[in-house]
Amino acid sequence: MKQIVTGGQMKLLDEYTIHEIGIPSLVLMERAALSVCQALREENFPLKRVLVLCGTGNNGADGVAVARMLHMTGVSADICILGKKDHYTEEMRKQVKIAENYHISFVKNAVPAEYTTIVDAVFGVGLSREVGGKYRDTIEALNRSGAKVMAVDIPSGISADTGKVLGCAVKADVTVTFAYEKAGLLFYPGASCAGKVRTADIGIYRLPQNDFELSIQSCEEKDLCRIPARKPDGNKGTFGKIFLAAGSRDISGAAYLSACAALRAGAGMIKVHTREENRQALTTMLPEAMYSFYDDEEIRKEQIREGLAWADVIGVGPGLGTGQQAEDILYTILAEGRKPLLIDADGLNLLAGRMEVLSQYPAPVLVTPHLGEFSRISGVSVEEWKEAPLYLTKRFAGKYHLTAVCKDSRTVISDGGEEIFINTSGNSGMATAGSGDVLFGILMGFLSQGLSAREAAALGVYFHGMAGDMAAAQKGEYSMIAGDIITQTAEILKKRGAVL
Repeated sequence: MKQIVTGGQMKLLDEYTIHEIGIPSLVLMERAALSVCQALREENFPLKRVLVLCGTGNNGADGVAVARMLHMTGVSADICILGKKDHYTEEMRKQVKIAENYHISFVKNAVPAEYTTIVDAVFGVGLSREVGGKYRDTIEALNRSGAKVMAVDIPSGISADTGKVLGCAVKADVTVTFAYEKAGLLFYPGASCAGKVRTADIGIYRLPQNDFELSIQSCEEKDLCRIPARKPDGNKGTFGKIFLAAGSRDISGAAYLSACAALRAGAGMIKVHTREENRQALTTMLPEAMYSFYDDEEIRKEQIREGLAWADVIGVGPGLGTGQQAEDILYTILAEGRKPLLIDADGLNLLAGRMEVLSQYPAPVLVTPHLGEFSRISGVSVEEWKEAPLYLTKRFAGKYHLTAVCKDSRTVISDGGEEIFINTSGNSGMATAGSGDVLFGILMGFLSQGLSAREAAALGVYFHGMAGDMAAAQKGEYSMIAGDIITQTAEILKKRGAVL
């Protein structure tokens, strides 16, 4: 797992390293500046003429140190400081004095278009106010300049916690961030402004676990080793049995995609409870699954009870509809289910205004709302969620005692505890019909093989996005469809069989 931090957490880490560990702040700045200079060369920035735009805080001090190091290697680097001298931090005063001693060029009214490379060191991770005045004018001129841009720690104007643009923001080609990636570099639009992100180790290390109220994690490819290995002496019952209530009179695709993805993700058996009208389509497309069917007369509760007793995991929602029959199926499952339960799509829509019933369910519950569904079941608007995605997802999960997968371009996963996950895999091509059904199937498959709800959610969302990235590489983001994600799911597991 990769550690992610907020702006406030990064400030605590800085202070701990300086005051408790004893590493002077100027030493950290030297290492930060060296990492930026290294990145400028490794990323082939044109260094014919460089402008370093600096604020008056410690981010600006990092920038002054960058200019000095470039100057010492023969690069023409000008420093332009935005802000008044009486606002300098102590470190900024020291760095400016050193730069003056080296006779480095300071300019007052730089014209960004005259430079080949611009280093953005105006605002750091502590920015919380809207950018305006001369700062806004300069950032807008930088973005129009045509120069290649490198941001120091975070693009100026981006919230380190949410990725929100605070008035205006630098659009960087590369961002060199220090110690840990910041949440604002992952959430959009911050991720778009950051460009390529490089994380530099400058000697700042993690506080003890209990010093952070919220531990933000992001899965990496190496974490796929947590998917349970196949037992050579196992059978189809060993690898998990799933009961899935999905599909409606006019919708069979959601049931098919979810069931197929669950089997591709390793589940041993799946039984789909669906409308009679889906019999021919589903049994033809997916003969590997088992089925029970119902019609207009009844939902056949006895079949549901048998499925609930047989299964290791229960899923409900994809394409189910929101009519009376769908509601009866959902509430039969809630009343009589005793196994881990996943709810998506119409299952969530049916719960709007009645979410408290999930708190009484006797086994783990995992819900997978997109932001529109999340708004309906939580009462939190999409705009409010985007202002505080980590806190609001955690609060929601804790309130109803469940694991929440809040789906967006950056999906957030929480079970209400200290650890919360931001997913970084995936691409715009996955915004296609059926993609969410495939994710639901993967989560059922992973959960049926013994992973906890939180671990199945974090790994499953990453795995789904990784399969989507492979599908996009093969088909293109414009042309890929949900079935392509399922195909690549199988490819990931096949290629990583030795590791998994």
